[in-house]
Amino acid sequence: MDLPFQPPKIYTVSALTAEIRSLLEEEFDFVWVEGEISNFACPSSGHYYMSLKDENAQIKAVMFKMQARYLRFVPEDGMKVIARGRIGVYEPRGEYQIILDYLEPLGIGALAAAFEQVKKKLSLEGIFDEDKKRPVPFLPKRIAVITSPTGAAIRDFLRISHRRMPNLDVTVVPARVQGDEAAGDIVEALDMVNRELDVDVIVLTRGGGSLEDLWPFNQEEVAYAIRRSLIPVVSAVGHEVDLTISDLAADLRAPTPSGAAELVVREKETLERDLRSLSSRLVTALHGIMDRTRDRLKNFTSRIRDPRRDLADTWLRLDELYNRLLKTGMTCIADNLKRLKAISETLVLSSPSHGITMLSQELAFHNRSLTQVLTLYLDRKKGDIRSMRDRLDSLSPLSILKRGYSITRRLPEMNIIKDSTQVKAGDEVNVFLARGTIDCLVERTKQGD
Repeated sequence: MDLPFQPPKIYTVSALTAEIRSLLEEEFDFVWVEGEISNFACPSSGHYYMSLKDENAQIKAVMFKMQARYLRFVPEDGMKVIARGRIGVYEPRGEYQIILDYLEPLGIGALAAAFEQVKKKLSLEGIFDEDKKRPVPFLPKRIAVITSPTGAAIRDFLRISHRRMPNLDVTVVPARVQGDEAAGDIVEALDMVNRELDVDVIVLTRGGGSLEDLWPFNQEEVAYAIRRSLIPVVSAVGHEVDLTISDLAADLRAPTPSGAAELVVREKETLERDLRSLSSRLVTALHGIMDRTRDRLKNFTSRIRDPRRDLADTWLRLDELYNRLLKTGMTCIADNLKRLKAISETLVLSSPSHGITMLSQELAFHNRSLTQVLTLYLDRKKGDIRSMRDRLDSLSPLSILKRGYSITRRLPEMNIIKDSTQVKAGDEVNVFLARGTIDCLVERTKQGD
């Protein structure tokens, strides 16, 4: 018995795509995927587009702006990640992709990756450069401490600073140091201190905590505010093992809030002891200098002669030199007078007046001769020029044209026509006359000898 023929089910493209989408989305509700990011893009919409790949395959992925804003880091090409999302099919292109709602770097946490990204960016901008850091005053009189007014950090700082320098002026600037809005509070506090308070140094501090707790101190805007501050900034965030962006950007890093107090506030008793020691050493050094100077003065006094004896000898030498100079001068004057008299007599005998008269006559003769020769030469050259001009005029084609001749040139080449065979009926020619030109059309040609 033959079975009835069953025609194949024929899908439209839309129907097939919709069924594939239904199967994928039902089978793979939420999936975890490990892979490497490539072709990452973030257009103006704020969505993250990328591909996740391994050695043998790749799949497209997208994280929309609503989920992307919660990421602590920015994805990069080549970053290995663990992602969670649901499978979706984009029917207009028939493509399937993962719509992500969670992304974490593989091997390190998201906050650690974000910290390295911010650190690298700010380092390239020169925010951490040592030559931009300002020196902290040796003995500040007024200090502003930006921190939580109820935390243990401010208690430790005030306790140690009061013990080291009881009369120090410390102003506590309240700011949130934990949570999403803490970074904005810190930036506002730094700007306010620079704008309104007259202090010598700013201490930015809080107690220890996890990386998430310390995250406000890893924000870019906090680093920019620290570098923008005109007052030196000391960062004392967390414990000694904790390192934040504010520590790197600050002018001085303290390991703990207590350490900040010890670095910024000098111990009064130690300073007084050092001053007393320096004063004692200075007095001892001055006494030694005075004793050595007194001994040298005695030594010089014993070696110095009575200046009146040297002065008398000097006067005698001066008188002797004066007399010798006077005698030598008179002799020199007498000799020069004799030489001057002899030279005067020689000049009278060798007067140049006669020679000047003869030379003047000879000069006048040569002047007249030179004038005559130049006149003849110029007249001869003028005649030559006139002769050459007449010859050039006779040879000039313009002179020939003036006698009624013309030059015919073929258009458009402007070739000179010497034979009637060079043109034919219908050609255009240009006739060059002594004055002006004529454009003509050839009607017929005749050949001649």
